[in-house]
Amino acid sequence: MFGGFARWIGFLTLTAGLVALLLLTGGFFWFASQVEPSEISLERNADGIVVLTGAAGRIPDAIELLAAERGKRLLITGVHRDTRAREIARLTPLYAKYFRCCIDLDRSAINTFGNALETKRWAVEHNFNSLIVVTSNWHMPRAMAEIGHQLPLATLIAYPVVAEKAKTEPWWTNIEGARLMVGEYIKYLVAMARMHLDADSA
Repeated sequence: MFGGFARWIGFLTLTAGLVALLLLTGGFFWFASQVEPSEISLERNADGIVVLTGAAGRIPDAIELLAAERGKRLLITGVHRDTRAREIARLTPLYAKYFRCCIDLDRSAINTFGNALETKRWAVEHNFNSLIVVTSNWHMPRAMAEIGHQLPLATLIAYPVVAEKAKTEPWWTNIEGARLMVGEYIKYLVAMARMHLDADSA
């Protein structure tokens, strides 16, 4: 009797494990499908632009969007506390003048959650209801989710930055790319779980 019960429990455990594995695998491929493989053209402007620091190319692209009048101001969030505006300005010397009028630096955020909090503070301060979000393509789903959680009524427009290597070597063709995608998927799941708990507590 007890042997049959133990086998039944084992069967249920195995089945639950397989279902969970299938859900995780399916979720991963859904997540990967949300990552833009190439750069896009914006179809509309926004009140402001926010760029999350990290991989190369993000900040220059965001400043170029500001220079093209895609937004009124730019927030660079996650800047190292010892980095000065003039050092960042060297990345785009043709647009250095914008640092004197229209670019704000956030030095307090140390992760994507902090980026979202500072973006909310900045958007509320300037009464911005729409934002262009600039970050790496693989980071965009989590960034949009975090910022959207903090600004549920704002219109968010994704502007993914794609590394040159990713344009010629898709993530599934090399170990480094696959590791990056899997790691980001795990971070995305953790962030979604935390946001769900935040909503429940609210």
